Amino acid sequence: MNGRMEGAWKEMEMRKKKLPIGIEDFEKIRSEDFYYIDKTGLIRDLLYNWGEANLFTRPRRFGKSLNMSMLEHFFSLRGDKNIFEGLEISKETVLCEEYMGKFPVVSISLKGIDAGNFETAFRMGAHAVRREASKVQYLLESDGLSESDKREYRRLLDSSMDESTFCSSLRTLSEMLEKHHHTKVILLIDEYDVPLAKAHTNGYYDQMVSLIRNLLKEALKTNSSLKLAVLTGCLRISKESIFTGLNNLKVLTIADKRFDEYFGFSDEEVKELLRYYDRLDHYEAVKGWYDGYQFGNTHVYCPWDVLNYCDRIRSEPDVQPENYWMNTSNNDVVKRLIQESANAATKRDIESLVAGETIVKEIHQELTYAEIYETIDNIWSLLYTTGYLTRRGKMEGRRMQLAVPNLEIRDIFVTQIMEFFKENVRGDGDTLNRFCDALLQEDAEQVEKIFAWYLRKTIRIRDTAVRKDLKENFYHGVLLGILGVKTRWGISSNREMGEGYADILVEPDTGNAGIMIEVKYAHDGNLDAACKEALKQIEYTRYEDDLKDDGVENIIKYGMACYKKRCKVLHLCVLTNFAASAKSWCEQ
Repeated sequence: MNGRMEGAWKEMEMRKKKLPIGIEDFEKIRSEDFYYIDKTGLIRDLLYNWGEANLFTRPRRFGKSLNMSMLEHFFSLRGDKNIFEGLEISKETVLCEEYMGKFPVVSISLKGIDAGNFETAFRMGAHAVRREASKVQYLLESDGLSESDKREYRRLLDSSMDESTFCSSLRTLSEMLEKHHHTKVILLIDEYDVPLAKAHTNGYYDQMVSLIRNLLKEALKTNSSLKLAVLTGCLRISKESIFTGLNNLKVLTIADKRFDEYFGFSDEEVKELLRYYDRLDHYEAVKGWYDGYQFGNTHVYCPWDVLNYCDRIRSEPDVQPENYWMNTSNNDVVKRLIQESANAATKRDIESLVAGETIVKEIHQELTYAEIYETIDNIWSLLYTTGYLTRRGKMEGRRMQLAVPNLEIRDIFVTQIMEFFKENVRGDGDTLNRFCDALLQEDAEQVEKIFAWYLRKTIRIRDTAVRKDLKENFYHGVLLGILGVKTRWGISSNREMGEGYADILVEPDTGNAGIMIEVKYAHDGNLDAACKEALKQIEYTRYEDDLKDDGVENIIKYGMACYKKRCKVLHLCVLTNFAASAKSWCEQ
């Protein structure tokens, strides 16, 4: 490509719409030339399928907050109608005439309430209410409000707001707005359950349950000024815990067919996105890594991941997919599941999931945070509702087939499995020392015996659809986990040596020795042949040359072959202080 053509191409790329990574403000996306995937059909379906109070439960990173911002700008008296031009909802002229820009809106997000104690969490919640109340200070001058009303409103602006005022705040604000505007209010509460999750983690759950229960009861049950309410969250907290007596709540979960296409990206939407940025050739990679979720009857991609990856490949077309989910979550629920793998049945279930297979479990979508880790059945339910597992096929009552959605989530499982293995290995000093001693003493039989024992002990990562080199990565990781406890040994992985990259290089702190390990996966089950292939690779690529140049006199080479939970170990010893290398081939 000549300079002029390259410049023209770059200029054309610069003219394309920006990608809205992390932007949850609908107005900003529409007015500042960001790429937007049209989800305004949600407004139409919400109004035609009327529910006074609606709760949408979806995993995090699936566009809940952006949709709430969209609803706010559609209904709000202060909304800009122009930002909806050309979108699906604009075709619904009757609905737009009746509802667009016709209502005062109270919109509050609870996602930022994350504190180590109840007092701080309450202050954060009060600040969120105060910030929303401060947007309508024209109420202080309103002829529709009495002096008593205005005193009550001022309490919402007070930095020393008490719990009683907080719990009635959304109802109070709704009443004041109705009196001023002479129309009922739209109430939006985003991520209602985040304070409960944080409270459970930090030990003040009961206090927070009481606070949120009273807030919602006042806002949704006894609020005569309410026109329509929409809540979002990750979990459907049981009515007995939070929504006591609230009979007007319509709950729409990831299992429901209604509204199933409005959270997450569809396959066609992803194709169109990639086509727009001239990256349709990355479609299969995007699908494998970020697709696979089933909401109702619709298969969807995770928007957060798709947008981040698309942003990367715009400037780096050869960049490989990566795990964006892992960087935005602590993945505690996966850790807790793996900790339960001492149970043989749970261990088999995890192995099946990581292998791309399905398992059948009874799922309970109504839980409390206090219950989620009480039983393994509740953990399965939490994994489903939070997006670490998804449904395949049809539900049979509460029973459903569960699967890992895609390669990204599989990567989270694999990473947590290896971390758990390493933590357990550290507490097994005697066996570790025997393994490392056997490596140094060229006792291939003992190395094989102990390594096989570790393979039986850990959760096996298998997948018939995964490339051979990725299967080898699991066994490679187990070895590194074992060797990693030798903090004074030099352990290198995939180090460039000779004419290639050595799988594992070990440089013990005792003696003038170096240990080279090449790992092969015996895809046909022939462990002997795979072992010999590993040793041949070490010889052919002359991995030992660098060690010889460093004066290492005793180089021990191991070929390790693995198949499922079986392994075979062969070794080859090279004494570099002889004029002609003396080699011993020892098959154990």
